Amino acid sequence: MPIKKKDLRNMTDMMHVDLFINGQWIKALSGEKIEIVNPATEEVVATACQAGRADTEMAIAAACQGLAIWRNVTPWERSAVLRKAARLLDERSMGIARRVVLDCGKPITQSLGEVKSAVEIIDWFADEARRIYGEVLAGRSMHNRLQTFYEPVGVAAGFTASNFPLVLPARKIAAALAAGCAFICRPAEEGSACAAELVRCFIDAGLPAGVINLLTGRPEEISDAILASPVVRKISFTGSVAVGKQIIRRAADTVKRVTMELGGHAPVIVHADADPEKVAAGAAVAKFRNNGQVCVSPTRFFVHHSHGERFTRALVEATGRMKIGNGMDQEVDIGPLINRRRLQAVEQMVEKTVMEGGAVVFGGKRPAELEKGYFFEPTIITNVTDDMTVMQHEPFGPLALITGFATLEEVVERANAVDYGLASYVFTNSLQLAHQSASALKAGIVTVNGWSGSLAEMPFGGVKYSGYGREGGSQGIFEYLDVKFFNLNFD
Repeated sequence: MPIKKKDLRNMTDMMHVDLFINGQWIKALSGEKIEIVNPATEEVVATACQAGRADTEMAIAAACQGLAIWRNVTPWERSAVLRKAARLLDERSMGIARRVVLDCGKPITQSLGEVKSAVEIIDWFADEARRIYGEVLAGRSMHNRLQTFYEPVGVAAGFTASNFPLVLPARKIAAALAAGCAFICRPAEEGSACAAELVRCFIDAGLPAGVINLLTGRPEEISDAILASPVVRKISFTGSVAVGKQIIRRAADTVKRVTMELGGHAPVIVHADADPEKVAAGAAVAKFRNNGQVCVSPTRFFVHHSHGERFTRALVEATGRMKIGNGMDQEVDIGPLINRRRLQAVEQMVEKTVMEGGAVVFGGKRPAELEKGYFFEPTIITNVTDDMTVMQHEPFGPLALITGFATLEEVVERANAVDYGLASYVFTNSLQLAHQSASALKAGIVTVNGWSGSLAEMPFGGVKYSGYGREGGSQGIFEYLDVKFFNLNFD
């Protein structure tokens, strides 16, 4: 359905986000606020309350009360609430997608796609709520019955990143609620208003007070209180490796269960029998989606020596047809980076790569025609070697790095020679090569002849420094469930 221009203007740009605790929207006790800046215009488009330790402790207490109610609601009733929340999100999709553009810079078509993905995720877990199966085991005697069943882990909390301000909290919230847990959501500062609109859908769907709570603002006091609380039994985190390690250490003090999604540095293997022009056309879209701020973004392109020049030329041509600018323009393919810090980090990474010997064949700088905003051109770099900084550390930006290879054994070893292991991509017409490559790659997600998205049915997660645990799929709900063994003896 085409987007009407009036639909892009149907929401007041300026918005304020309160905290949501125990069924009520309230101000932070300190009265402090943070500002949310449109990364395309550098204008303040929203404010959000800065939650402190006291606010967080109130949310934890409210979640305890909500848990006492929600864990005893039947799976069918929980499913109905989730289904209604998904329908409400779908009905409000245009206004919420516009909010994503304003706060995070994502182009409107991609923002609408994110809303659709969030709807599908909530719908998926509405079904999963009714599929929590236990087991009945044969007893050791005629007077003995053995059973296993699942119970909600308790109060759970989620910390999310700004690159997917709807999908990331939706995956955590929906799985936790489906399992019968109460949830405390702390979104990235830039995604606070988007998360508030998502939470509002769950509230309007009929959640009891305390079952879902929203804390916005800078994370220090919020995370300190949550991690210190013995009441919070589960943490799900999406973000950097450095912060993830800190959370793991702190969670150990109260033996919390944790799920970690810590980013990636995805290799793309283009074998000799693949069509380099076809792969390059898809690679441009996959690589520069959300300006490369995607943890499964293809970044390290290992192209067979026989295709190196053809692939590079085709990728440059495809990238040159993409439009960069304000995401409210429906013709824009690439928006800004999320904030000035990320822009500076990408600039510095490009400069360092050139100093180390890389050759920029496209982009590599801020676009001269855009005076405002945190824009950086989609950038293609050749002559990269595996020991370069950019090949070892996730750039989390619009950098496509191209290198060559000769054999399967060589390329798999090189693709695996980083700390990350989230997504990997393989392009080949050989079923044997596809299986050999996929089996050898150390990654939680391997996609052959295509590009990875965020599917509701997909168990999303990685290995090595990319984290552990899974979100989504049939596995996702078990991150929020404890197993109980029941040994019944009778005369």
